[in-house]
Amino acid sequence: MMTAGINIQVKKILYLTDFSQPSEAALPFVVSMARNYGAFVNALHVLMPALPADGNPKLREQTLATVEEIAQVEMQKVDSQLAGLPHDATVEWGTGTAVWPTVQKAIQQSRPGLIVVGTHGRTGTQKILLGSVAEEIFRRSPVPVLTIGPSVSRGTHSDGRFRAVLFATDFGSESDIAAQYAMSLAEENQARLILLHVINGPRQGNGNSPMLSAAEVMHQLHEIVPPEAELWCRPEPVVEYGNPAKMVLAAARDRGADLIVLGVHGSPNWRGPVSPLERAIAHKVVAHSPCPVLTARS
Repeated sequence: MMTAGINIQVKKILYLTDFSQPSEAALPFVVSMARNYGAFVNALHVLMPALPADGNPKLREQTLATVEEIAQVEMQKVDSQLAGLPHDATVEWGTGTAVWPTVQKAIQQSRPGLIVVGTHGRTGTQKILLGSVAEEIFRRSPVPVLTIGPSVSRGTHSDGRFRAVLFATDFGSESDIAAQYAMSLAEENQARLILLHVINGPRQGNGNSPMLSAAEVMHQLHEIVPPEAELWCRPEPVVEYGNPAKMVLAAARDRGADLIVLGVHGSPNWRGPVSPLERAIAHKVVAHSPCPVLTARS
């Protein structure tokens, strides 16, 4: 059961952008949350050019300069969209083919309370890759990550507000911090709070045991929310049966959620893999969610 009265404070937001449509779709959430929390925004683009090591040195230098110049022009556009908010906007070179060391350095230097990233979920030297780099970020990050995945439509929730927050939990330890963020974001936005647990497998048709199991789950879901929280929201506990990832996505669509919150396994030294089932849930939800997904690890 979560501790009553916890309110998440976000003083800094690290916004990772590759200047793509999903990154653009993420920006309204950055702006809205920065205003809500009075947060400073660090906008960062990591340059990862794929150039042959044995290429012409002069041509390589010119290419690198051109790539950086283009990135700086794009970052100026981001900078203008953050006007009115305390922020900075930087372009930095990645290390070899790895984005994480540069992101980790930014986390250590700025100490953000939240990371926001938009991703295509497809291969490309300038893209943060869903299932590889993006997963590494939310598995290794010490702070929650809000991901705008490839299935989030352009213009979705363009005001950056959340009206229905779906918190999916398996009651594991990694869900504790995620529950706190779900509660805080729902309260900040005066949003509906949907509490979901998926029982992995088909619903049983006969006998008392399945009904008792579902009743116990409902009781645990109710206990997530402290009594005083009902002054501002009426939590909606939901129990579903089936494939966890599919049921989380279905519940989000059917109940009009515009934010999914998940607890995930990970560590600062994560290299993968986690358990196949847990990875499949987090990966599939982020990859196919019609709305942003906030992931937090214990």
